[in-house]
Amino acid sequence: MIRRAERIVVLTGAGISTAAGIPDFRGPQGLYVTRRYDPERVFDIAAFKREPEPFFEFTRDFMSVLDAIKPTFTHLFLAELEAEGKVRALITQNIDVLHQQAGSRAVIPIHGGYWTSHCLECRAEFDLNDLTRMLAEVEVPKCSCGGLVKPDVVFFGEAVDGIDAAVEAVAECDLMLVLGSSLTVYPAAFLPQYARSQVIVVNMGSVGLSPGPGRYFVDSDLDAYFRDVHDSLAHHRE
Repeated sequence: MIRRAERIVVLTGAGISTAAGIPDFRGPQGLYVTRRYDPERVFDIAAFKREPEPFFEFTRDFMSVLDAIKPTFTHLFLAELEAEGKVRALITQNIDVLHQQAGSRAVIPIHGGYWTSHCLECRAEFDLNDLTRMLAEVEVPKCSCGGLVKPDVVFFGEAVDGIDAAVEAVAECDLMLVLGSSLTVYPAAFLPQYARSQVIVVNMGSVGLSPGPGRYFVDSDLDAYFRDVHDSLAHHRE
């Protein structure tokens, strides 16, 4: 299918980054299951405005992990497919920057990320270096105007980023890959419904997409699976 495809669209979730060392949220040892972080306190916009400390506690943990990780084989494989002109869009639910570090450029980060932050009052913009400095100096980052500084991560209660571009890309693709996503978070979970092409889902554990014509499901570790796919493609080229 990958050999034949010319307009592949990929949707990635937390499962693609767990091999890099980033804990997922909904897996057996995920942050939501272990309750180390309560999503209703950490990632809810109303709760954040009332009590931002739990989110910034998570952020310090998350950013300390980011300093020590590198893209996985699957991240690099997707960047390679993009460089070959096969991947036209890479929609990710992840708030890390591993796809960009791997070399992917056609990234649609629908849940935002940490590379920019904004003051909730005056809308002043801060980059990742600014945020890192503020986190080292104070418990809760504040703007010079006194407003709360919020990283551009999409919270519950906020609109996702780039969803129209994501829907358009899926509708126009000739193959969709869903990798490391349980397809339980909306609106991302709706995206495979827009595909007129075959859809391949590779994920450890169950997913929230019903079987149907042209839908293929692989319950596997992503890196192990795509090493085999990579080797098969390389053998075909020879």
